[in-house]
Amino acid sequence: SLSLGGALLCATGAQAQSSVQLMGLTDVFVGSMKNAGDAGSSKVVNSGGMTTSWIGFQGTEDLGGGLKAGFNFETGIDLDDGAQASSGNTMWGRQANLWLGGNWGTVKLGRQFTPSYLATAAYDLTGTANYSALTNTYAYAGAGSRASSAFAYMTPNFGGFTAAAAYVTKHDSGGDKDSWDVGLTYNNGPIGAGLSVNKIANSKTNYQVGGKYNFGNFAVAASYNQGSNQAELVRRGYGLGAGFNVGAFGLVVDLTRDTKNEWTGKKYTNGVVEAKYALSKRTFVYGAFLRLDDTNNYGIGVRHNF
Repeated sequence: SLSLGGALLCATGAQAQSSVQLMGLTDVFVGSMKNAGDAGSSKVVNSGGMTTSWIGFQGTEDLGGGLKAGFNFETGIDLDDGAQASSGNTMWGRQANLWLGGNWGTVKLGRQFTPSYLATAAYDLTGTANYSALTNTYAYAGAGSRASSAFAYMTPNFGGFTAAAAYVTKHDSGGDKDSWDVGLTYNNGPIGAGLSVNKIANSKTNYQVGGKYNFGNFAVAASYNQGSNQAELVRRGYGLGAGFNVGAFGLVVDLTRDTKNEWTGKKYTNGVVEAKYALSKRTFVYGAFLRLDDTNNYGIGVRHNF
């Protein structure tokens, strides 16, 4: 029986196909930044103007019968000095998860993107860049871009529609209550849209809805957002934006306007102007100016994907 069992295991392992991929990007810029509480702006050469530089590994194994297993590990890198610079200040703070998937959808466990992040990414004209006015103002409807210790499910793609739901217990969320986040996205042809609702531990119920439409080289986007923090303070408002592409050049103007702001006690109109020029499919230069609350930030940088 042991010999037969060993033979069956070896046969199963021989039939399964697996792959591991190295991936990431590098991003560095020259500019001026002012964070909340700073006395003045700082002239910097810094890492991660558009996207935090990172390196990661993802793997997939075909288990047969349409079932697959995989993992995703990603860590941030500070190009100033090579230090770790990941979300949550942990080694694999960008992604650290294991998943099982099939024609019924995907179940993922561990640190991963929130459904509210996925919904925002469907229509944010800057691609949820670090300097995005929308994401910096409303923090992905208060959920943030990633959740630790999350149990999540994502449906298959139904003609452009996908839905995602994530759950974190109160023990792992650090609050008195469990956290949950539900998102619906649509990406098909010229239309991208997202809707999400979440409640993060002790926050109020948050929501966002938005969409974009591409008219050939021209795109417009609009959204309405509410985010709240653990003190149940609310920030609510809308976003409007437009983008234009000619060949390798792209330009985006995106604005937000508060209708209620208990986070800072003052309503703001925030905005970003972004210009990009593609040197290749993997490399482009960019320039951006971000007005965020009472700060002005700008920079010129280069990003390379690998």
